[in-house]
Amino acid sequence: MSDMPTPLEAAKALFIRRWGEMGGYWGINRTMAEIHALLFVSTEPICTDDVMEKLMISRGNASMNLRSLVDWGLIERVHLRGDRKEYFICQTDVWQMFETIVRQRRRREVEPILETIARCKDMVAGKPEGRGTAEESAVYRQRLDEMNKFLETIGTLVDLLMKVGPRGIGHISNTMAALAAR
Repeated sequence: MSDMPTPLEAAKALFIRRWGEMGGYWGINRTMAEIHALLFVSTEPICTDDVMEKLMISRGNASMNLRSLVDWGLIERVHLRGDRKEYFICQTDVWQMFETIVRQRRRREVEPILETIARCKDMVAGKPEGRGTAEESAVYRQRLDEMNKFLETIGTLVDLLMKVGPRGIGHISNTMAALAAR
């Protein structure tokens, strides 16, 4: 009997590893992304012990990251009849995953910076310049306005994507490609 992984096992392992590497670009840790990928490719619910074994991580690491994924709304807890262990399943609808991630990223990252920009603008609005110059203050406010406008525009585009859904995204993509080709 060989310990060689089957092609399916090897493909799943590769996907899990790459998804974990990509997690860093999204601002989440590698283990959290690997657990998400493991659950995504699994056809059956998985318990914490299985996550620990398959990814070779500690119970604390598995538990903390499973809890975070539940908090994000990307996975959910399930109970199997006759088993006291807690199991997890992943949301497998790619569009729903995209919406969940965008919603969480907006709440955790974009909204706080928009609030900070508004607060910073309020702090310098109509105030004596002190050691700074009126020109420097005007440049600062202008840059904040430009950043705010950019973030709101990106938010509007994301809202549009959410509104048109998976059926309309192809049309938007084709339209944008046509505009870019000009």
